Amino acid sequence: MATIKDIAEKAGVSIATVSRVLNYDPTLSVGDDTKKRIFEVAEELSYKKRLSRKTNTSKIAIIHWYTEQEELNDLYYMSIRLGIENRCQAHDIHLLKFFQNNIDEIKNEDLQGIIAIGKFSLKQVKDLSAITNNIVFVDSSPDEDQFDSIVINFEKASEKILQYFIEKGHKNIGFIGGREIYKDATAKIEDPREQFFKKYMKSKDLLKERYMYIGSFSVESGHNLMRKAIEEHGENLPTAFFAANDSIAVGCLRALLDSNIAVPERVNIIGINDISIAKYVYPSLSTVKVHTELMGETAVDTLLERISGRQVAKKIYISTELIHRESSF
Repeated sequence: MATIKDIAEKAGVSIATVSRVLNYDPTLSVGDDTKKRIFEVAEELSYKKRLSRKTNTSKIAIIHWYTEQEELNDLYYMSIRLGIENRCQAHDIHLLKFFQNNIDEIKNEDLQGIIAIGKFSLKQVKDLSAITNNIVFVDSSPDEDQFDSIVINFEKASEKILQYFIEKGHKNIGFIGGREIYKDATAKIEDPREQFFKKYMKSKDLLKERYMYIGSFSVESGHNLMRKAIEEHGENLPTAFFAANDSIAVGCLRALLDSNIAVPERVNIIGINDISIAKYVYPSLSTVKVHTELMGETAVDTLLERISGRQVAKKIYISTELIHRESSF
């Protein structure tokens, strides 16, 4: 495993700066360019595969539903993007990148295909399909009969966390999650983790909705929601929390440590994604690993099949695994 020192050397910054950036220290004053460089180096050093180079003349685009600034707050999507970029580099594919704030520029390009990262409304899907029919969606599947998609079964991932907590004897289990809307504000997006938590906990007669907190999928939101939970429940704070993603979990850890609440002795935390910084935060984060780099690789391979003539749509699920670290036992 790469160390913080390795990241610092490659990013050209101090070890202390890397540590504070990876732990989302709010008192640190560094620019977004520095943060981005550190996060991308951490991701690159976690990227174990060395791909053979192949020649390809395709010109494709990544369309990201986030802005670059938003991506810094949710490294899950950065990891997917870097997986795509590495695969394209290995195949000598001409790759263009568009974020939410410059997405309209794609109309000026002559493309063989698009990889759309994130969640897109029906109107946005229609606009993309007017550019090309060769589209692979990553992390969503707006029309599985027409478009290829690379997705995760978040219900199954959530079940792994809840089964683990229950097997360890936890009866008071909280949930800290987020909700999103499409970028064109046409509809809210239901989160399968939140929905499954309610259904599963109810089936076990363990659902206590007063222990559920919903905000956004960011470190700041996780921190604020955990502080609220601590204030509201005091000594009755749940002994375990399921955080809907690692960014939320990092914020939760910081709030618990600020309140001198021992992790995992008093409160266990498990997130989802296993972003590259999960192993570097304190205490290191238990999480369900989502193979984001494989999602990116698979998206490129699937798009190349489409460009080569495959007509039938594919929906590909990438498996997950529970990773035990210091934030739970």
